[in-house]
Formats: sequence, structure tokens, C-alpha cells
Amino acid sequence: MDFYRSPKQISAFNAKFEAQKIAFAPITFQVARCLLKYEVLAYIDQHAENDRQMIATHCSLSEYAIGVLLDMALSMGLIWQDIKGYHLDKIGHFLLHDEMSRVNLNFSHDVCYQGMFELDQALETGQATGLKVFGDWQTIYPGLSQLPDNAKKSWFEFDHFYSDHAFSAILPMIFQSQPKTIVDIGGNTGKWALACTQYDADVKVTIMDLPGQLKVAMENAKAQDVDDRVHGFECDLLNADTPFYSGGDLYWMSQFLDCFSQEQILAILTLAREHMAPHSELCILETFWDRQPCEAGAYCVNATSLYFTAMANGNSRMYHSKDLLKLISLAGLYVDEDIDEIGLGHTLLRCRRKP
Repeated sequence: MDFYRSPKQISAFNAKFEAQKIAFAPITFQVARCLLKYEVLAYIDQHAENDRQMIATHCSLSEYAIGVLLDMALSMGLIWQDIKGYHLDKIGHFLLHDEMSRVNLNFSHDVCYQGMFELDQALETGQATGLKVFGDWQTIYPGLSQLPDNAKKSWFEFDHFYSDHAFSAILPMIFQSQPKTIVDIGGNTGKWALACTQYDADVKVTIMDLPGQLKVAMENAKAQDVDDRVHGFECDLLNADTPFYSGGDLYWMSQFLDCFSQEQILAILTLAREHMAPHSELCILETFWDRQPCEAGAYCVNATSLYFTAMANGNSRMYHSKDLLKLISLAGLYVDEDIDEIGLGHTLLRCRRKP
């Protein structure tokens, strides 16, 4: 679905209000985070009758601190108030209870918030200049295992939340062709590889990734007692001379190509085609912003693009499906099957070598 629309029917007064929300967005974001951190929303949710003093006592904050948070929460529409006290409004309910909202908020705060101050520099230079808040890396990927614990936890929860929701639907599709060997390109912690070994007792999976990620993945495979069927293949796909696993039955790229620029994607897909056997297929799982089932999905996907700009590498993004389809064709591949609305807005592209 494309979200190209004529201007929304909104009054100038309301439009100006929306502009003020954007102007104060960094402040309201932190208010929401603190309302969750200090369990203010949770207390209100659990106690139909309350007042500021009761909330302050429970949350171990002063009445002043609770006062400024609650007043802003009222203006944000997170809560409402009557004679009995404060109550969650619908937005506050989802902020408290919705897993997607929690995962997105933690990712934004722990991974992106400080570095986003450098977004203008990232846009001008094409480099992830915000990444310096964590370390001296050109991209975030070699440093994932070295991120602070809270940032690492939030990064992997964000990554896995979206991919894991697609696993149950995707696994039967992947094993329709009964692959004996799967090559998981960019396998991270090995979660997909382990899911494959649980689904099929005979399949063997090779994970292609950087050394830091492979170390974690292989530790996880050993812990699951499948290290005899899960193997690591060290590579750096930004290096033109990197080795590439040849002849696998099925090559798998999940939420992987969005980590690269269009030029890099073309090089990676071309390399994959060169090492695929005639019978091999390449399965690509992505969240395209133009194929989301609702506008909220497109909003989240497009926001994620700015993480890549400022924090991840400076030159990749969440793509429009037409851009990736063009690159697939230029690499000498064709899409044999194209399936939308898997999990939380994923698309599966099953690709084969052109004759």
C-alpha cells in the first residue's frame, strides 16, 4: 500500500497544535519514559482512586516531580482526571501494555536518543556520526557485542521483536522446498538458524557474519545442543574480497539488506548469485515501508530509516519495495514468489538465478 495522500482535512488551529507537539517531542518522549520507569502509569492503571500524594509515595518521587509529570501526561492525552483521581486514556493504555510500543520506546531511548543529536551531521557526511556516543566504529555492527548492556538489550529486543513475529508463518514456507542446507546471511545471534534446526531435525545451517556475531551465535547453538548442525562462516560483506559460502540449497537474508546502501546491496546480491547453485534459491524477508498494512506501520518503518542514518552506518535505510526489486533484477536474479503481510508487515521475496 502506498501512503501518498492529498493534505489531510485538518484545521489551521489543529495543524499548529500538531507542530507544537513536534517542537516539544524530545521532552514529551522523556516524560513518557519516566512515567513508565517510575511506574506512574502502572499505579494509575491498578488504582481506580488515587491522588498525587498517593502516587508520589508509591513511586518514591516528590509531589513536585509527580505534579509536572502528571500535568504533561494530561496534555499529552495519556491520562484523564475526575473527582476520583487520574485514569489511563487509550494512548496511555497502549504505552503501558503494548509490547511494540515498549520495544520501540526502549530502542529509541537506549540506542538512538543521544546519537540523534548528530542527525544533521550524518545527513551531510553520509556517516553514522551519532555512533560516537557508543564507540569508535565506522558502523554499529562490529560493536554490537560491545554496546552498553541496556543498549545491547534494547537493540536485540527491537531486532527480534519484528523478525520473531514472522517466524511461525515463514518456517513452513521456507521448508516447502525441503532444503538440506540453509545459508543464513547476517545471522546475528543465530535465532533464525536455531528455529530452523527445531523445525527440521536434519537441516544444516551455515551462518555468515562478522566474528563478534558468530561468537554469540555459536555459543547459542552449543547451548541448544545443535552445534553439530549449525556452523559459522566468517565474512565481511563490505569487503569486496570476502569469502562467500557456495552451493547452499537456500540462502536466507532476514532484515539484512536494509543495513546497506543500494550500491552495496547490488554488490551483495551479485555475489550471492555467483555462489548460488542452479537449484538454489534466495529468500529475502524485509519490511518495506510502502507495503505496510496500515499507516502506523509505515510510520515506524520510516522512523527506523533514521536510525540507520545517524547510528548504524549513515547510508542505508528501510527501502521502498520497487527499489529492492530493481536491484534484484540488476544482480541477475528474478522474484519467483512475492508474499506480503507476514508477521508485522514483512514481505517475503523468493528469488532464483536468471537463466
